[in-house]
Amino acid sequence: MFSGRTPFLIGFLACIAAIGTALAYFQHYLGLEPCPLCIFQRISVMVVGVIFLIALVHNPAGTGRRIYGALLSLASLAGIGIAARHLWLQYGTHEELSCGGTLDFMLENDPLMKVVADVFRGTGDCGEIVWSLFGISIPGWTLLFLLGMLFLSLGILFGRRS
Repeated sequence: MFSGRTPFLIGFLACIAAIGTALAYFQHYLGLEPCPLCIFQRISVMVVGVIFLIALVHNPAGTGRRIYGALLSLASLAGIGIAARHLWLQYGTHEELSCGGTLDFMLENDPLMKVVADVFRGTGDCGEIVWSLFGISIPGWTLLFLLGMLFLSLGILFGRRS
């Protein structure tokens, strides 16, 4: 199951579908503007997708395959951390959340490290639940998606060596 190019193709196509859903459905069809943490989650899914694409083209074996599996696992874990933080902001009681500006505004007016710290501190936009399915908000679905990518990555890392 985890041999050859197949897992890299599956992972890449899944990431394309996730980003396509975020852009075409949530942002353009429903008109939901992404908050800063949503943008970071999209970036993490794109990074995972790019690693899957590079591995698909490279078609590594042995140690190279394990390296891609490790890189994919780390990128997935980073995205999982971002999504978990976002869920914590959404479902916790955080009176201190401020409205904050858009990510573009923050990047234009503040140093990068301050922007990153502010984004992870949370904004009112990040704490608001604007859509859910089966009681799970968008970052919850992103977390589940990235857990799937982590499972696939671990299968590549520890699966049959080919």
